[in-house]
Amino acid sequence: MLAAFSITPIGAGESVGDQVATAVRVIRDSGLAHRTTASFTEIEGEWDQVMGVIKTATDAVLAESDRCSIVIKADIRPGRTDTLHTEVESVERRLAE
Repeated sequence: MLAAFSITPIGAGESVGDQVATAVRVIRDSGLAHRTTASFTEIEGEWDQVMGVIKTATDAVLAESDRCSIVIKADIRPGRTDTLHTEVESVERRLAE
């Protein structure tokens, strides 16, 4: 499973960098393959692993904020691994042609 998700603290003021850093710390500590961009984090692993990390990161944000919003987009392809990298490589190969 490859999931792109965003956890947004609500009611924490204009700057939410501290809460986002808390979530990213949980993701990095998970040991799962991941990539953080400006608006989303992508994470790859088995369903229960990925959803568990998203829940743990959400709980960590809620420990610092009264409310949060979560957006999740998931790509589930049984038998596939390392799609975090191979999907981008596939597009880059096509662009190089």
